[in-house]
Amino acid sequence: MSESLSRITVSKPHVPALAKFAERNAVPASPVVRAGDWIYVSGMPPVNPETGAYDILPIDAQTRRVLDHLTACLVAAGSALDRVVKCTVYCSNPAYFTTVNAIYAEYFGAHKPARTFLCTAGWSGPFDLEIDCVALAK
Repeated sequence: MSESLSRITVSKPHVPALAKFAERNAVPASPVVRAGDWIYVSGMPPVNPETGAYDILPIDAQTRRVLDHLTACLVAAGSALDRVVKCTVYCSNPAYFTTVNAIYAEYFGAHKPARTFLCTAGWSGPFDLEIDCVALAK
């Protein structure tokens, strides 16, 4: 039997690492939403958590920053990387696949959620990577 949406609690946890970015850019989205036991994390760009600005970084540093933001969102919503069931990686250049993949594997370890890796030609900012995910609460 499925639970109706009106009985599912939906919350938008505060993520300090992304607060400056949200203030600075007035993005009309939440970094993370919890709906019942499901956690939905928006695409995380590699913004500077202190300033909310985009730093020009090499792909390895961008990947680590994005995965740190993803982790912060999951923790704020009551989850963790080992509860992720699906990730989507958006990347500006297929040549970055090997570097992104190696760092992604460091963060996820033996846990291997479903994943899609997409390369996109158009981009809205001075960065090369975004990752979103769906996870279960702890």
